[in-house]
Amino acid sequence: MENIEHYFDWAATSPQDKEILRNALELSLKYDGNPSSIHTEGQNAKKILEQTRKNCAKTLGVPETTIFFTSGGTESDHIPLISLLNKNITNSTSRGRIIVSGIEHPAIAEEVQILKRQGFEVIIVNPNSTGIIEPQDIINQITSDTLFITVMAVNNETGCIQPIYEIADKIIEATQGKRKPHFHVDFVQAAGKIPIELNYKGIDSGAFSAHKICGPRGIGILYLAKEINSFLIGGGQENNIRSGTENIFGAIAFDQCLQKYYLNKTNINTEIQNRFEIQKEYMSNFIKELSKIKGCTIVPEIRKNLDAQTQNMFSPWVIQVAFNKIPGNVMVRALDSKGFCISTGSACSAKKQKRPILAAMKASKEIQDTAVRFSFGPLSTEQGIEELLNAINEINSAFNGK
Repeated sequence: MENIEHYFDWAATSPQDKEILRNALELSLKYDGNPSSIHTEGQNAKKILEQTRKNCAKTLGVPETTIFFTSGGTESDHIPLISLLNKNITNSTSRGRIIVSGIEHPAIAEEVQILKRQGFEVIIVNPNSTGIIEPQDIINQITSDTLFITVMAVNNETGCIQPIYEIADKIIEATQGKRKPHFHVDFVQAAGKIPIELNYKGIDSGAFSAHKICGPRGIGILYLAKEINSFLIGGGQENNIRSGTENIFGAIAFDQCLQKYYLNKTNINTEIQNRFEIQKEYMSNFIKELSKIKGCTIVPEIRKNLDAQTQNMFSPWVIQVAFNKIPGNVMVRALDSKGFCISTGSACSAKKQKRPILAAMKASKEIQDTAVRFSFGPLSTEQGIEELLNAINEINSAFNGK
């Protein structure tokens, strides 16, 4: 990347930690065997894979038997969702209820629509005006045939931190003495960005992706608190959860990225915790400067309040901003022409020109059309952010005046 200080699309993908990738590649080249083979080369490869799994589990603060390597966040979202619902396919009219937040990544949001066409009842719970899913709104939708509930930890467009632990508590409380629905959390935008307590009671599964925390593309982790019967049938790899020859290079690299960047609530990484605190200051200053710009709207607007309580509702690494009279795609291209990388939202839905998350928040059509996302990472600098603000001001002045 020509100028990493001008890269502000970390939520789409992060720049890769080249040292980690080189180390992981060098180590993986020593293990040519298939981990499923019984010969020495295969067993040596299996040993390094299992050691890597053990390392990841230690960093994440969970038993190693709960960690499964996948191809990325999307697959880690799909496996528990489709596996648990697949066993309920019958000839009956209703196959059960799925409760999903209205702000999920397309990996969830679009997959549940396929399940809906297959006969499952899909209940969408939209956020309040601040972008937060109210726990009671989830609980109010639980019925005796509710099978699956999913709420992401951090929204990938607005940065809203969702109350997943409170939701987990309330699900347990509401279903005492009854069958508890499976509660899945997409941690893709949370890992390495905010402190996580993965082993929290009531969280049954979680999705992670390496390329969001400086790792390679094509490797993810699925956390499963308890066994499920996977819909992915094949060679039986990953304890029958995810068949397919394992990506040893990716697993090693993900392990090293977690060790370097992951924020655990209980086992604190001092270096990344300090960077987290610095980023809070960067974001507060960024919001202050944006608030001075004519025609600029922070989304949601409550985020302009810089008190600690409000700021703790949002990830300091992601923010959504709308500029009056400047379509989102125009702002993206204008900043790109000046050497800055940003986006309008999820890269997975960028071509569709839709803003379902903002629509779920009941944002106006004008906001939906003009909103863009700025996202940061551990390599973002104060100087780079200042230069971004200068570029934003120049572009905005051309449309709205000073």
